[in-house]
Amino acid sequence: MEALSYLLIGFQEVLTPVNLFWVLIGGVTGTIIGMLPGVGPATGVAVLIPLTYGMNPTTALITMAAIYYGAMFGGSRASIMINTPGDAASIATCFDGYPMTRNGEAGKALAISAIASFVGGCISVIMLVFLTLPVADLALEFGPAEMFALLLFALTATVTLSQGSIAKGFVALSLGFMLSTIGIDAQTGLMRFTFGVTALQDGIDFLVAMIGLYAVAEAFRNYASIDRRYRIDVTSIGKVMISRQDMKKCLMPMLRSSPLGFIIGVLPGMGASVASMLAYATEKQLNKNPERFGKGAIEGVAAPEAANNGASSGAMIPLLTLGIPGSGTTAVMLGALMMLGVKPGPVLFQQHPEIAWGVIASIIIGNVILIVINLGLVVPIVKLLNVPQRILIPMILGLGFLGTYLLNYSAFDFLLLSVFGLGGYIMSKLEVPIPPLVLALILGSNTEQSFRRALSISNGDFMIFLQKPISLVLIVLAIFSLVYSIRREVRSATKAEDVVA
Repeated sequence: MEALSYLLIGFQEVLTPVNLFWVLIGGVTGTIIGMLPGVGPATGVAVLIPLTYGMNPTTALITMAAIYYGAMFGGSRASIMINTPGDAASIATCFDGYPMTRNGEAGKALAISAIASFVGGCISVIMLVFLTLPVADLALEFGPAEMFALLLFALTATVTLSQGSIAKGFVALSLGFMLSTIGIDAQTGLMRFTFGVTALQDGIDFLVAMIGLYAVAEAFRNYASIDRRYRIDVTSIGKVMISRQDMKKCLMPMLRSSPLGFIIGVLPGMGASVASMLAYATEKQLNKNPERFGKGAIEGVAAPEAANNGASSGAMIPLLTLGIPGSGTTAVMLGALMMLGVKPGPVLFQQHPEIAWGVIASIIIGNVILIVINLGLVVPIVKLLNVPQRILIPMILGLGFLGTYLLNYSAFDFLLLSVFGLGGYIMSKLEVPIPPLVLALILGSNTEQSFRRALSISNGDFMIFLQKPISLVLIVLAIFSLVYSIRREVRSATKAEDVVA
């Protein structure tokens, strides 16, 4: 009942003309961003951060959240129509979505993807409503030792669960930590690692780094395909609807995949791409005719779409209650909120419940708006896939540089933006994951300060981290995830060597 009473406060906040307008704009913009190949929600939020300048924190967070879950709705469009996922979360939708299009069932695939996204969003937001307060209440018990252990677990999980080599993940994490130490030390007031550059005394702005690592690097990556242009035949889509029999086939996959996606979304470092893949694999195993998957099985579209929308709501729990991003997109949102003077965490629910519950209520309203848009306006939305890359890439770069300048009105930030853009491009070529670097850059200062405060309280006794039950459990989980991942990687390498031999 307490959660429902707070949810009413959230509805009062979001049901204002201004906030409803930005839910609509954010949802439509997110749908388009999610659909465009190679852009994705993290890049979209990073590029569109200038939209939030001058907004109050509630409206800004509502707008960014709408772009996020709107992108989850839109990501399947490119997967279904041209077999090119809008972002990593929509890869699994390609497996059966595009075969459905080749079988003349594009309208059916587009319809079930929208319906599954809606179901996943609704189920996950119900779980979000009832789990947010218990997690926030638990977080209030956290002291410096517990907070350090939590941040350590989040950073370790991001490294071990991200795709690619664990060693490369730790390289990215270490680089992010080093960058987070630049500037004035919060405890001693001493200048660190600025090399005499006055512009670095306040440290590196996370948003400059994130716009560079995501938006500018994405433009560099797509430059090789600048002449690419997709041609969509919208006349082949047909009616965007499904039969009662198809709905019956997809009901249980959607009901299973939605909570699965939500739970995975809560875990730092996993994200919607892992959720959609796991949901697809699960449904294929449970289905009575698994040989249909990959050839146009409608359940193969419903399951991953429900899961990735569930994951987007799940990622809001660690962001709002603990101030820890559960995905790359929420990492960008965290940086933007800190720029606006709002620090997500358990205190947010006590001091500013209208912000936290406003965004939760907006997700409910946003899902209703998006199901109408994605079913009723699917043909004109899909036509946007015809936009050539030579127009799209300059737009991304222009918005990235404009947003960077508006952050601090500093020309020096252009240099940082270019360096991070080039660094992100090089990292992608070397297959070094970017999320660990971003997370370490954002959380590195808090991790360091929590560690030092805990040692100050214990007079330098490291046992403080093992004497507190919560911190002990979190440290054990961090070690377990690290050991398990290293063991798994060693086994994979051994199997690969055996195959080669």
